[in-house]
Amino acid sequence: MPLDDEYKRLLDLMDGLGILEPYSGCSAEEIRARMAPLQEARKHAGAQMASEEDRKISLPGYELAIRIYRPNDKVQLPVVVYFHGGGFVFGGLDSHAHVCRELADRVDAIVVSVDYRLAPEHRFPKAVDDAFAAVCWVAANAASLGGDGGRLAVAGDSAGATLATVSAIRCRDEGGPALRFQLLIYPGTDARGNYPSRQENAEGYFLTQDAIDWFFEQYLRDDRDRQQMWVSPILAADLAGLPPALIVTAEFDPLRDEGEAYAARLQAAGVPSRTERYDGAIHGFFGASTVIGESALRHSSLALAAALRTSADATAES
Repeated sequence: MPLDDEYKRLLDLMDGLGILEPYSGCSAEEIRARMAPLQEARKHAGAQMASEEDRKISLPGYELAIRIYRPNDKVQLPVVVYFHGGGFVFGGLDSHAHVCRELADRVDAIVVSVDYRLAPEHRFPKAVDDAFAAVCWVAANAASLGGDGGRLAVAGDSAGATLATVSAIRCRDEGGPALRFQLLIYPGTDARGNYPSRQENAEGYFLTQDAIDWFFEQYLRDDRDRQQMWVSPILAADLAGLPPALIVTAEFDPLRDEGEAYAARLQAAGVPSRTERYDGAIHGFFGASTVIGESALRHSSLALAAALRTSADATAES
């Protein structure tokens, strides 16, 4: 279907703000400054929370910032660890606060947002290590947060979805906590990028091939990292035993095909998973206040909530 009119207007707005200018030749500071108005406009949006708490996780040599969103005063709520997008270069606790609030409210879960280290100051695999460390810490400390560590999920969008994907694999392979679900919103799963959607949507739809190339220049140590499973999780030899997944994609997104290819690999490995492609939408639509964005948020919240139901609830209905 054609590009949705709401996204045409959004693209026109971003173009007027200079957000759609090429990334090549720019510094990370310049791109962060360019994106700041868009992120600032969203940091106070979303559902009202019972509490929001900023904390730091002590890790060897540094501290990792997190923000804990509690939708109400219930105890033993399920927990969702959320990783923000931004190409591994920009974004943080404020940029995706509105998404975290909405997920916490609609899923009835504690959401823990992770302020992982950004490139180029901290190149691969720093963000990957932060993500896995955060999931392990949340699982170990869920009770003190008022949550249930036995009902734990990971979620993220774009680069954050890549981190959620890799964290799920590491949890399986490295003795991490058991996960109930993974919500992967337009994930990057193959840094090699040989997919039709990379050509079809290379420019004109917010995320461009120019931007993708620039992000990898900042994030990777060298081009050989593209072959690493933690950069390109679709290269994992075996995906069996991973938690169920919902993969959200957008029609006019360069990352569309690799996200759907990863979903197909999960299904082939026997992992309960499905893809929801949103026609007429662009990369980044999940956090936008549009009819399509609202539909994606609703469906994703329902999938998370269903996966995080207590075993007691399931027993009572059986």
